Amino acid sequence: MKAIFFLIGLSFLISCESDDNLRRNPNLLNINVNYEVNLSLPQFNNLNFSGNSVYIPGQGNLGLIIVNSGSSYLAWDAADPNLVPNECSRLIIDGLNAASICDEPPNSYSLITGQPLVENLRYPLFAYRITESGGVLRIFN
Repeated sequence: MKAIFFLIGLSFLISCESDDNLRRNPNLLNINVNYEVNLSLPQFNNLNFSGNSVYIPGQGNLGLIIVNSGSSYLAWDAADPNLVPNECSRLIIDGLNAASICDEPPNSYSLITGQPLVENLRYPLFAYRITESGGVLRIFN
C-alpha cells in the first residue's frame, strides 16, 4: 500500500514543471531587471490612466513596456521574442498592441495578454514581475 502512494507521489513530482522552463526563449538573454517607476513623475503620468503604456529604454533586452490594463499593471520586455534582438526588433507601441518592424507583415502582440496577434509566432512577450506600493511600481525578474 505504501508503494502505491509512493509511486503516485513520485509521478506528481516528476510531472511538475517550473515556470523557468516555460519562460525560456533562445532569442532573448536572461538579463537581470530591477527597476522602479514613480507614478508621480511626469514621464510616467500616462500610467495613471487605464489603457496607457510607457516605453523605458536601457532595461532588459531592448527596454521595458509598462502597461496600465485598468485592473493591474503589466511589464513586458520590449524585444520581439520571436527575433534575435537587433535595431528593428524593438517593439513599437500602438495603443494596447506592440509590433516590430523587421518583417512584413510585422510581428504584433497584445500588451494585455502578451500573446501574438499574428499566426505562426512561437513565443509570447517576455513578462516581468511587477509590484505596486505607495505609487511606485517595482519591475523585476
